[in-house]
Order: sequence, then structure tokens, then C-alpha cells
Amino acid sequence: MQAVILAAGMGRRLKEHTKDKTKCMVKVGGMTLIERGLRILDEESLSRIVIVTGYQAEGLKAHVDSLALKTPVVYVNNTEYENSSNLYSLLLAREYLEAEDTLVIESDIIYEKAVVDRILGAEDECLTFVSKPKPWMDGSIVTLDKEGYIKDFIGADNFEFKDMDSYYKTVSMYKLGRDYLNRIYLPLLAAYVQAWGGRTHYESALKVVAFKEQSVIKAVVLETEKWYEINDIQDMDIAETIFAEGDEKLSRYMKRFGGYWRYEGMYDFCYLVNPFFPNQRFMDEMKANFETLIREYPSGMAVNSLLAAKYFELRPEQVCVGNGTAELIKSLMENFSGKLGLIYPTFEEYPHRKKKEQLIPYWVINDDFTYTVDDIMNFYSDKDVDAIVLVNPDNPSGHFILRDDILRLEEWARARGISIIVDESFVDFADIPEQTLLTQDIIDGHPKLIVLKSISKSFGVPGLRLGILASADADMIAAMKKDVSIWNINSFAEYYMQIIEKYKDDYEEAMRRFMQVRKRYLDKLSKISALKVFPSQANYVMCRLENGMSSRRLADIMLNRYNILIKDLSTKEGLNGGNYIRLSVKTDEENDVVVKVLNELLG
Repeated sequence: MQAVILAAGMGRRLKEHTKDKTKCMVKVGGMTLIERGLRILDEESLSRIVIVTGYQAEGLKAHVDSLALKTPVVYVNNTEYENSSNLYSLLLAREYLEAEDTLVIESDIIYEKAVVDRILGAEDECLTFVSKPKPWMDGSIVTLDKEGYIKDFIGADNFEFKDMDSYYKTVSMYKLGRDYLNRIYLPLLAAYVQAWGGRTHYESALKVVAFKEQSVIKAVVLETEKWYEINDIQDMDIAETIFAEGDEKLSRYMKRFGGYWRYEGMYDFCYLVNPFFPNQRFMDEMKANFETLIREYPSGMAVNSLLAAKYFELRPEQVCVGNGTAELIKSLMENFSGKLGLIYPTFEEYPHRKKKEQLIPYWVINDDFTYTVDDIMNFYSDKDVDAIVLVNPDNPSGHFILRDDILRLEEWARARGISIIVDESFVDFADIPEQTLLTQDIIDGHPKLIVLKSISKSFGVPGLRLGILASADADMIAAMKKDVSIWNINSFAEYYMQIIEKYKDDYEEAMRRFMQVRKRYLDKLSKISALKVFPSQANYVMCRLENGMSSRRLADIMLNRYNILIKDLSTKEGLNGGNYIRLSVKTDEENDVVVKVLNELLG
């Protein structure tokens, strides 16, 4: 068995990264793509490695020669790389392809050793890997027959998005038997070059084979093995994260702040969203209006305030709609003068928007991170603050204060000219009914109360980026509406607010289901002796490790070994560097995965 690596291309889409070097010389994780691949192949007892060069060939050859591989390396140069494709490059290696079984690899893919071990260890004469396609991926799309053989290559002319469930993307790595190469494939490549001048892709010839002779190339679906194809700078960024190791991998994931749908098979137990809403009927209604919504401008703030006010039964002049609560917090904090009281630990978006000297923190120092409004009033009774922020349920502890107590706090604060800012983004997850502050009577009767709510979190639509702020202070609301952009939410978010009222019953049913799932989850977590599980009224639970393992180390292992992302709280202010983690609540099936892993690691 030999390997042929196609490395002649220029990689124009990588722009400055390939200005003076070929694509496979780009570094991912501090190592060039070609070196990473060659180091893996060098352990496989291959007869030789054939590299088809082209653009910046001398630099590539010098780099490969410097690696001192034990496997013989030979070079074939494609001088027509600017005017030919990899089909032509592959045909240039014909004398080697005729000689023995060959592993054909495109040089712009990054992969782990398990991928090569699996393809070389398979008994099939002709084999490739496939995976479920993602919209941002380039490359060949295929369909498979019932036995897992490639049935057809799907080109742009017959690609249908409605058939995505039946499509697979090739991984640009083929094992091709010597008999197949000589009897079928190489003559076809030669015919293609004669007819088209080598300007098409080598998989075009495979498409003809698949059409003429069924059950030739077996396709194996990659699931847990790591690989990625690099065509542009975004691909480089994603690959850097996938192939990072240890603490670096965790750091890279956390710096992304989302977008984890790009990472196949990852369990996101860090970011917080409702696992049971929206339902399929709601999603179908959104899809049915997709074309209109993507082509039309959204309404301005006045209309969107009206929609939000209608759902929460408030007056439009009391409501400001935001691109998530993050936008509203930014506007509120940056335009709120004076000093701010904060109960720590807290949601850090609030203190991050103020200067340190403007913050008057109340540090919760008891072992359970619980506090009452009396504790807050006693602490701030002699402090010079203009507002106090209360996240309820608290993030990350899940601690909850009843609505009547918050209203009592507002009355105390009002007498002292202090505003109470309550972030109730998670209040719908509380199993105590009727705890929201977003009612007309409460807003009207408590003029120093400012209420924020993230629609993204509780309603399960973080991709829409929706949040609201409500207050009886009409002047403040008007100022915030001027501060944010007139089109600060898109048409999808606007349409969501237009139709959501129809789904109130579905939402309430989703919340009842959620509370049952959370109870089961917390019960299971509580049986792990190395975890102290804190009571929670939110869609997450905070835990403390009590077996000596650091929370950072646990988060590291869970991501690198099990592909589970959790929130390490070791740097959270107010937790004093303790070994605390936060786990989101998801479906029973997903929660059980985390419980199983935690039992393995801690139990």
C-alpha cells in the first residue's frame, strides 16, 4: 500500500495565508497540514508516499525533506497547476498508481490517526469516508445504496436541499485497489484529460464509474473520528479548535461564545436554552414564511415595541425590544450614571459594562450562596448606590427570590431613590407559579423597577437574538429606544413576536415537562458523592467538586475525551477560585450522557 497526496493547488481562498506557499503548508495548531498528515502516514508501514506538487513546489519539497521521514517520499510535479485540476495531478502519478493499492488524499484535509487506521484496516478494495454535510462545507456530495456503496455523485445541477437527509459529503480520502485502478479508473482518467484537458475534478470520473458499475466504492460514515477540510480562513479557525488539545481546546471553545452547531457531535452543556420549546408546529410556521422574511425589511422599534407589549400585556411606551438582553444591558449600563450595587457571583455582562470604581459589590459568603432581600437591604442601607442589580433566578447559583420579596425590596429602594434592576431571564423555569414581574400592575405600581428578560433563553430561540426591557420610566425607555438601532432585530425575530401568542399553551406544557426533567436530573447528580449540587430554579445547576479534582481539569477532560462542553466557574468572581461547574439542563437522554460521564470521572 502506498499513499498519493495531491498538493499542487494554489489555495486562493486562503488569501494571504497562501501568498508565498501552497495550501498544505498552512499551519493549524502550530504544525503544517502536510507535516501533520505525513507524520500519521509515516507510522503506517507504507511502501512510499507520492506527493504531486505544483504551486510553490520547491518550498513544499524542502519542508517535507526536512521532516526526515522513514517512509520513502517521491515527488511528481504538475507544471500546469494554474490551468488544471486535481484530476490532471492524479493522472501524472499514473506510473505509481499502476503499481499497487493506493491511498489517495487531498492535502487540504486535516485528520487524526484513527481515520487512516480505519481506512487501511478495512477489507474493502475500494473505500472512502463520508459524513453528514454541513451547509458551509465544500466538496463532493454523494448518495449511498442500502449496502453503503456510493450510488451517485450529486452535482450542482441535481442538488436539492429537500434531499439533504439522504446526502453525504466525501472526506477526500480514497483507498483504491490496484486492479480497480488499472482496469477501470486510470483509463477513465486518461479519457477525461483527453476530452477536457484536465480541468475537472478526479471525482467526476468516479461519478461515471458509480453510474456504470454499482457497488464499487464502499462509503463508511465517520462519526467520532476527527477531520476537517480547509478551504478558507473560517475553516482554519474551526480546524484550530477541533484539533486543539488540553486546556487550549477548552479556551478556544469558550472564546467562541456559541456557534457550536459547526462541531459535529458536541454536547453543549455550557450555554443555556429551553430544550422543549419551540415545538415542531411553531418551526413549521416559521419555515413556511422563510422567503418573505428573508427578503423583507423588519419593522422599526415602534412596531416591535407594540408586538412585545401585546404579548406581555404592557404598554408600548414601557417596553424596549433588544437584540438579545445583551444589547439592552449594554445600553442600560452605559447610560446609567452613578454607582451600581451587584450581588456576587453574578451574570458578568452587568459589571463588564461599568468601571470598577462604580461597582459596590455584595459578596455572598455563605456555603450555599443564598441570600434574602433583607440581607440586600441591610448591606446597602448605608451605601451610596443609584441602582441594585438582581439576577433572579441567579446565574450561576440558581438561587431564587419570590416575587413578593422583590416588590418589597423595590418599595424600600424607592424610598431611598434607588432603582432595582431585575433580570428575570430564567424566571419561567421556576416551579413556583406566577413569579414574573412583567405585568401591567407591577410595572405601573413600582416606578423604580426595571425588568429585563431574555426571550432567547426561556423560549429556546437564541438564534433570533431577542430580549425586552420594561419600566414605568417612560423617559428612560424613550432614551434607550434612541440609543439602539432602529432595525435592531431582524424580520424573523419580529415574526416570532407576531405569532408567539398562539403558542402560549404549548410553551406552558414545555415548561411543565422541563420541571420534571430537571428534578430527575438533579436527583441523579445528587447521587454522585464527589458533587455538591446546589438547588436551582433555572435551566442550569451549579455544582462543587469535592474530590480534589479542579473544575478546569474536569471541563478539560469532558471536552477532550467526551466532546461535552461544560461551564468551568473557577474564574467567576464571588466563587473565590473554588472548584465549581455549571451544567445546563437538557433532555433526559442528553442529561443521562453527562451523568454517566461524571460518574465515570468522579464516582
